[in-house]
Amino acid sequence: MPENILSQEEKLFRFEQIFQDLNQCPVTVTLKVIGGKWKPAILYLIDLGINRFGEMHRRLPGISKRMLTDHLRELENDGILHREVFAQVPPKVVYTLTEKGDTLTPIFKAMEEWGTMYGKVENEKKVPKN
Repeated sequence: MPENILSQEEKLFRFEQIFQDLNQCPVTVTLKVIGGKWKPAILYLIDLGINRFGEMHRRLPGISKRMLTDHLRELENDGILHREVFAQVPPKVVYTLTEKGDTLTPIFKAMEEWGTMYGKVENEKKVPKN
């Protein structure tokens, strides 16, 4: 049954069942994998086709190489990214979304739309009115 036609009581029951199965909120599970300051931006760049370490590092001002490396490893361990190493000199490494990672694309799109809309509203609040 589609989410939008469930009653409030049915939605709450569904949430409680999911929470019980996972032993935590399903949104929390998602945020543990893709949340934080850098992971959403890293995944968004890879989704846009920016899949080389150096280019990601250049496009994420403020992230250290160590932090980028750690996050890429975590995302690979979580099955979200695939890391392919090409045997050449200098070594070439390319990161791509796995099939599981591809399922995040609609989430990225929704987050981008929401963030753009919310950011505009917040910026309008900051502009002084004459």
